Amino acid sequence: MKKQSIFKTFISEIPQNLFAGFVVSLIALPLGLGLALASGAPPISGIIAAIVGGTVVSLIGGSNVTITGPGNGLVVVILAAITTLGNGDMHQGFLYTLAAIVISGIIMIILGFLRMGSLGDFFPSSAIQGMLAAIGIGIFAKQIHVMLGNTATKGSIIELLIQLPEGIINLINTENSSMFYAGLVGIVSLLIMIFYGKIRNRYFQLVPAPMWIVVLCVGMYYYFDVFSSSDYPIHKSLLISLPNDILSNFAFPDFSKVYELSFINAVIGITLIASIESLLSIKAVDKLDPLKRRSNVNKDIRALGLATVISGFLGGLNVVTVIARSSVNVNNNGSNRSANFFHAGFLLAFILLFATELRKIPLPALAAILVFTGYKLASPENIRKVFKVGKEQLIIFLVTLFTTIATSLITGILVGILITLIIHIIINKKASLFFKNILKPNVLMFKEDQKYYVSVKHFSSFLNYTKLKSKLNQIPETEEAIIDFSMCDFVDDSVMENMNNFAETFARKGGHFEVIGLDDSKPASDHPFALRKIIPKQIQKINKVLTKRQKSIEKISLEMHWKYDAFSEQEMKELPTFGYFKNRRINKVSNVLSNGDCTIFDVQFSEGEMIAKQVIKSTMLHIHTKKDIPFFTLDKEGIFEYIMDFAGYKDIDIDDHPDFSKRFYLSGKNQKKIRIFFTDELILFFESNKQYHIEASENGLLIIGNERFSSVKEMKALAYFGIGLQKII
Repeated sequence: MKKQSIFKTFISEIPQNLFAGFVVSLIALPLGLGLALASGAPPISGIIAAIVGGTVVSLIGGSNVTITGPGNGLVVVILAAITTLGNGDMHQGFLYTLAAIVISGIIMIILGFLRMGSLGDFFPSSAIQGMLAAIGIGIFAKQIHVMLGNTATKGSIIELLIQLPEGIINLINTENSSMFYAGLVGIVSLLIMIFYGKIRNRYFQLVPAPMWIVVLCVGMYYYFDVFSSSDYPIHKSLLISLPNDILSNFAFPDFSKVYELSFINAVIGITLIASIESLLSIKAVDKLDPLKRRSNVNKDIRALGLATVISGFLGGLNVVTVIARSSVNVNNNGSNRSANFFHAGFLLAFILLFATELRKIPLPALAAILVFTGYKLASPENIRKVFKVGKEQLIIFLVTLFTTIATSLITGILVGILITLIIHIIINKKASLFFKNILKPNVLMFKEDQKYYVSVKHFSSFLNYTKLKSKLNQIPETEEAIIDFSMCDFVDDSVMENMNNFAETFARKGGHFEVIGLDDSKPASDHPFALRKIIPKQIQKINKVLTKRQKSIEKISLEMHWKYDAFSEQEMKELPTFGYFKNRRINKVSNVLSNGDCTIFDVQFSEGEMIAKQVIKSTMLHIHTKKDIPFFTLDKEGIFEYIMDFAGYKDIDIDDHPDFSKRFYLSGKNQKKIRIFFTDELILFFESNKQYHIEASENGLLIIGNERFSSVKEMKALAYFGIGLQKII
């Protein structure tokens, strides 16, 4: 029945996915042509990648609303491969590169079967941003001259940028009318890309900006051909070149250089960038899915690998998951993989039916689309966002950026990883934290009180995040999860960003995801993704930046009209009078939440000494009692013996309440006074609420949940428990 329901839903959603696929194809057509040209490959190779990718991944992929095709990130690496492998012969270089693409696809299939989809988490966030910015600058530098009508300009990225003012002057002063009109078309196309989003007309925006450029360019050609007495002013060499018989002109890969170092480097570069771009895009698109589904990343990587192999054998580029086209798909109500399939079908129809019209599009028009894309990847806004996370992130970003531009993508990302590790060591003032603990298991997960609790020790960074992620992926997003970093000395920005992503996913699916244990840490900035370093007790008072948990506690205090002091210097002198702290040393009390009678607080204490010393952090509740009460301890039956150190106590049974006596372990010296104190109302209260460890002394009641910090929801529940108990006694 369930399969029939899914099939009916699929059939009923075909019209909306057909429309979404059509809209996406309007963007994919000019982008596919442009990305191929920018890569130094034949224009048709970009369309082949989109058609094959859309067909294969829609049939066997593991994502739901993603769109596949040639990617922005591969432009620089494909161009470098074609240039290097061909030794100046671009056609032969393209055939060698097709072989590298095929092998890259095979490697991605293997990675998918080995469940290596999480490898994308190994790369530091700022280093990835720096690499993408370098790709953007590379696309911008190489395409800006084509946009200005000059396809002959050559040189490195820096040389091309330096030549830009000269290129603009040459366009203005040129006597070559073909170059002038081509450059003019490129500039107008760029203006369409820039101002398209500012024109808020629903009918105008039914057609995406890249397709408007195509329509206007083809329209201009027919204007000169039909209505004007003048010849079309742009020379044929500046127009798109497509084979006359598209179905019989497939290029075939040349594997003769497969053992050469330059070929191996090309394969590594293509695989690396294709994997990173796809993994980042899949993660981003999952956030956009209105049905809150999570992609099967490893299954998708296998599908992308197979599509890449087929595309390479047919003369097409790599197939990756693309974020921009996927976003358009979601925005146009694409709901399942059929939208990707339909987008591929429309592209095939366009190529077969309108190849003549596509040959009329000037190269500068497509270059303008890529210039705008390159700028978006490396925009000042992206740099500003990185800087807001922390100054050290800007260093990582810039070092990766400039290294990538000066050398290669592989060298750039490796240097980015190295500089990130060096900065982390400098911040922590010790390398042993990372090298001693990198191979140690540092994540413990268990379930208690219907909640998943995950404790992280030592450090958590891009180096070992996959250990944490593998545990978090086991938790259903509809459940409640508490992630405790209180035993961590260091948490980096990549982990903080991923914790935010998990929190958003859980919130979308009705679950609850909370990070605790960072109250004693010093953030690199006010940004929620800033890295965190545990600071010594003597300088903690300097750090007055509230963590997300502290801000939530502060919000609760306002709702309940309680007083809250995040950086309390209160010693809680009552605590040592309780048996629980008889053999434990209190180090610190913080996050004090109080209404006068009830006080909730985080306490850090230690037990044992020397090599047996263990630091424990917990959230507790203290109730100030206004009348004399008997000394007693109350706990779950069977647990009390190894928690308490009191000797000679026996379980006190309450005759009229056998169920209470069976569930709870009640102990104390004055049994008569204790039985009088435990009234029917009090016993009913304990039976109806969560079981805590409770102690009574001359200084009131101490209520303890677990030997760990409580989540904000748990603190709120503890507060209401205390209010109810205080009223009864």
